[in-house]
Amino acid sequence: MSDYNADSQLDCSGLNCPLPVLKTKKAMDDLASGQVLKMVSTDPGSLNDIAAWVKRTGNELLESIAEDGHFTFYLKKS
Repeated sequence: MSDYNADSQLDCSGLNCPLPVLKTKKAMDDLASGQVLKMVSTDPGSLNDIAAWVKRTGNELLESIAEDGHFTFYLKKS
């Protein structure tokens, strides 16, 4: 369990690349600087995709958790 309080949540379960990243970008666009998004995905490719996306955008990956085929990301808007 994470200690982060998410300001918004996004469930991308069942979606394949590139949809989890595209939906994450859209959700992050709606947040204010410093707010946290919790995104859940079942696409194993999202581990690399989200890591690359945060490097490119300057947003912060606070934590990623892989458990039982579900990948949970806590992302902080820059």
